[in-house]
Amino acid sequence: MSRARVLDTVDEAVAGIEDGSTVLVGGFGFAGMPFDLIDGLIRQGATGLTIVSNNAGNGDVGLAALLKAGRVRKVVCSFPRQSDSHVFDGLYRAGKIDLEVVPQGNLAERMRAAGAGIGAFYCPTGVGTPLAEGKETRTIDGRVHVLEYPIKGDVALIAAHRADALGNLVYRKTARNFGPVMAAAATTTIVQVGAVVPAGGLDPEAVVTPGIYVDRVVRAEERHYTVQGAR
Repeated sequence: MSRARVLDTVDEAVAGIEDGSTVLVGGFGFAGMPFDLIDGLIRQGATGLTIVSNNAGNGDVGLAALLKAGRVRKVVCSFPRQSDSHVFDGLYRAGKIDLEVVPQGNLAERMRAAGAGIGAFYCPTGVGTPLAEGKETRTIDGRVHVLEYPIKGDVALIAAHRADALGNLVYRKTARNFGPVMAAAATTTIVQVGAVVPAGGLDPEAVVTPGIYVDRVVRAEERHYTVQGAR
């Protein structure tokens, strides 16, 4: 039986997130970004956070707004700099935020490993670069691999297209991105959705994230932004 609770407000959904938490934040740029949950987290006040996401924020909204509010201690991401990542750039250059760069595939696989209960895995990505420094290596089939460990979250904040009353989720096209692996890799998964339908209202064949991985669901209007310079 699903453990998900459908809540009335975003503030209820993000209640209880503790200072110092590791928070997995979905999104690929603006696609799939849980804007309302991030705004709620800013109001909620948790600080000293480690944020795990694909990038380090765009413009002044979403993840960038959380960074600008001074709530983030460290960012773990694949793409920290883009044409509109001025908030992160300023904080990093001023020495006010730490950064760990993880290749995108490794980022997804490390979270997937956390959700699957895998203790660690070997991967050739990053061999011979500063990203592999200090890590254990092993030669497999004549190729050097680096040992990578799972990334677990205390909390995951993700966006989905729809949920049913049991917390089962469907996503909209590329807005799926990291949502499924983050949902499985976090102790508490909080999801904003465009609509909540009754149990049985989703085609079971279309469900991507089963409700067993979801703790809290809240309805929020889907927002659409354009990344500066994007075509």
